[in-house]
Amino acid sequence: MRKLVTASIVAASLALGGCGLRPLYASGSDGAVATILADVDVAPIEGHQGWLVRNALRDRLVAAQNGQGAGKRLRLDVKLEDSITGFGVRADDAVTRERRTLRARYQLVDAASGEVLLDATAFSDAGIDVVGSEYATIAAESTALERLSSAVADQIVARLAVFADRGGGRNADAPPAPVVTPGGQ
Repeated sequence: MRKLVTASIVAASLALGGCGLRPLYASGSDGAVATILADVDVAPIEGHQGWLVRNALRDRLVAAQNGQGAGKRLRLDVKLEDSITGFGVRADDAVTRERRTLRARYQLVDAASGEVLLDATAFSDAGIDVVGSEYATIAAESTALERLSSAVADQIVARLAVFADRGGGRNADAPPAPVVTPGGQ
């Protein structure tokens, strides 16, 4: 049985290696993805939820910038839509459940030319129990917003990384990213 499991693992790793999959952050802080992410400056975002999302984005991008702060070549503009919808209504018309949704439309802009390089959206939602205590409900809504801000920031940074990995956002004088083909040819 152990030999079968070992053989299966070896076969699976050989199959994955031949399919062209490669790590997104393959070259560490010198790679194309880290270089592009290091050039991103997050523009101020309106409102409390904007403050949360901007801080979450900056926390994630600082890791790619070796703790040195944002670059200035690319600007990330984000517009948020935050909504709370009540559902789960009791016989006395009291809401027992809410859904908080945070949607972000974001654009990656070349700061020098103003050209939009990437225009995309991200969203996340969370369910909230409405209880008898108004304070507890407000605290739950606030906690949900913090989680949603983090989730939306994760989605945005992941999309920026994929964009950078596929060749987007490079300087005109930067060499193209190496192309890795199956079999190393």
